[in-house]
Amino acid sequence: MKDAEIVSHIDALVDEEHRLERSHADVGLSPEEQKRLHQVEVQLDQLWDLLRQRRARRHAGQDPDAATPRSEATVEHFQQ
Repeated sequence: MKDAEIVSHIDALVDEEHRLERSHADVGLSPEEQKRLHQVEVQLDQLWDLLRQRRARRHAGQDPDAATPRSEATVEHFQQ
């Protein structure tokens, strides 16, 4: 997946995340919607991490295509 594809996917997920959050601001999300929101958040973390890996590899003169998505367990336990 190339950088532009990753950014496009990020944009689509951000739109979905905002739509979920706005659509139920007053009443809260159903259990299914909460699950979907969590999935979207994890996918966003994974895609941002992949994009950072690709950029770091490119900056270091390495092949950005060698970057691989990391697991949910990995990206969800990064310290910020």
